[in-house]
Amino acid sequence: MKSTTQSGPTAIYRLAVLSRLVAAVAGGYALASLSTSLLAAWLPMTRADAVMTATMLSFIVFTVVVIWVFAARDAWRAWGGLVLPLLVLATLEWLRRSAS
Repeated sequence: MKSTTQSGPTAIYRLAVLSRLVAAVAGGYALASLSTSLLAAWLPMTRADAVMTATMLSFIVFTVVVIWVFAARDAWRAWGGLVLPLLVLATLEWLRRSAS
C-alpha cells in the first residue's frame, strides 16, 4: 500500500495512524490497569508492596503496548495484538472478583 502521494499523506494513511494512536493510548491504559489490578491481588507480598510493585510494572506494560502498536505491520494487527490479551486479562479479573 502506498502511504503517501506527491501532495502528502493520504486520508487512509492518516486514519491508520489515528487508529494506532487510539490503540496505543486506550489499549495501553486498559492493559496496564487490568494487569495492575491482577498483579496487586496476586503478588505474594504485603498489600502496600504488592500495589506499589504492580503500579511500577504497569509503566512497563504501557510502554511495551505503545511500542507494539507502532511496530505492528498494520493497524489491524495492532488491534488484534491488544484484543487477545485484554480478553484474557478481563476474564481473569472477572473470575478473581466473582471468586471473592
